[in-house]
Amino acid sequence: MGDAQDLLDRQCARFAALDHRLPGRYLLPKGDPLLARLPDGTAVAGLVAHTRNPPGSAQSLWQATDSFELFPLLGEHPGAGMAALLAEWRSRLAAHGAPAEDSSCVVTWPSRDAEASRALLDHGFVPLSCLAIRPPAPPAALDTKLSGTVKVRRAEPADLDAVVELALAEHAYAALVGASVHRPRTAELKRNAARLRLAAGSGPGGDPVWLAEQDGTPVALAECGWIDPDRHSGGHRLRSGRWAYVNCVSVHERARGGGVGQRLMAEAHAEFARAGVVGSFLYYNPPNPLSSVFWPRQGYRPLWTMWEVRPATALR
Repeated sequence: MGDAQDLLDRQCARFAALDHRLPGRYLLPKGDPLLARLPDGTAVAGLVAHTRNPPGSAQSLWQATDSFELFPLLGEHPGAGMAALLAEWRSRLAAHGAPAEDSSCVVTWPSRDAEASRALLDHGFVPLSCLAIRPPAPPAALDTKLSGTVKVRRAEPADLDAVVELALAEHAYAALVGASVHRPRTAELKRNAARLRLAAGSGPGGDPVWLAEQDGTPVALAECGWIDPDRHSGGHRLRSGRWAYVNCVSVHERARGGGVGQRLMAEAHAEFARAGVVGSFLYYNPPNPLSSVFWPRQGYRPLWTMWEVRPATALR
């Protein structure tokens, strides 16, 4: 791994030319080193981090119990380098006996890097999730008829039941078409998280939660928040500055297709702009036929794609 810094430097330079919205630098996590060579002897490398998400943990709702994540260092060889590294990783997993159930291999890579995408597809990965970003642009014009029939307001602790119902509906749908996982304690975990979020969000500077109502009945939810990548270990894939994030948006099935989601996000984006953020971001599932259409219409575009193989033993 002596040439790891050189590989990282060249990789960052390539990323900058590929997509100017990518961060100029990023920190690598702790992990086990992985080394591979191209046919001409050129070395590529990576780090493999193993995370175990025990039953009852919040992370278990969107990750496998055993998650193996590879952080490639490919320099200027995204296609052949990724293919060689994945082949070496497959041998490593087989030698160490990766779990055959409730496990995954994960690689997060710039969405615009088509050369690396080809290698990931060839090795059995699917693009289960995207980190998408949106500049702090003014919201799109709203349907005036809809605006008069839908009321958007900040959720309060008394709205807990409505918030949990909508959050569970979103999770159930995402488990069918994305990375979310249904667990025996899903309802309990969602309720505990919502209770804490509503309590914190009611104070100044708290993470906002919005509800959209039709005729006094909640029909849509938007859980949002704020993050500074320089102060948050999970924000290293964003450029510096204060960002808004969208954690969960759920529109009741009977209200879909009528513009309620657009009305809800217009309120959220307006507050993001007032807060002076450098942009907003969220995660959505490309296989989801609803979110893959809705979020680009709201101005979001993929920055990073999370590629997965489940179970880990399915890596080709």
